[in-house]
Amino acid sequence: MNSSKAKKSALCGMVLLICTMGSVAWAQSDPASQPPADVSGHWSIYARNPDGSTDTKTVDIKQNGNQLTGKFKGPHQSGKIEGTVNGNHVVFSTKTREVLTFRGNVQGNTIRGHFGIRGRHGEFEANRLNQ
Repeated sequence: MNSSKAKKSALCGMVLLICTMGSVAWAQSDPASQPPADVSGHWSIYARNPDGSTDTKTVDIKQNGNQLTGKFKGPHQSGKIEGTVNGNHVVFSTKTREVLTFRGNVQGNTIRGHFGIRGRHGEFEANRLNQ
């Protein structure tokens, strides 16, 4: 192979490599660069508690960009919440005597995930009652 063909072949290989890397990087975009899911509204939370019991809690969420505020009400306590939403991932904590931290993924009018209280964890599913 002469030197001119070798240079062209190497150049084509480099262009192909750069294009491939660019498309992989685009396909794996950072979730934080996605717009936050809309989680504002009144939610009913069906929880399986760490002790195996179940109960229903509610949360009213107000959203400003990716910042969340609102009110929480459970069977034994109520108070304010603060949290964030990045893409479809939501995290919020109650400002109550016994702090609960909820982490989940948003799919339309449903959030599924886990919550923690005093180092123990349970599962939850929340359904939006209004938008």
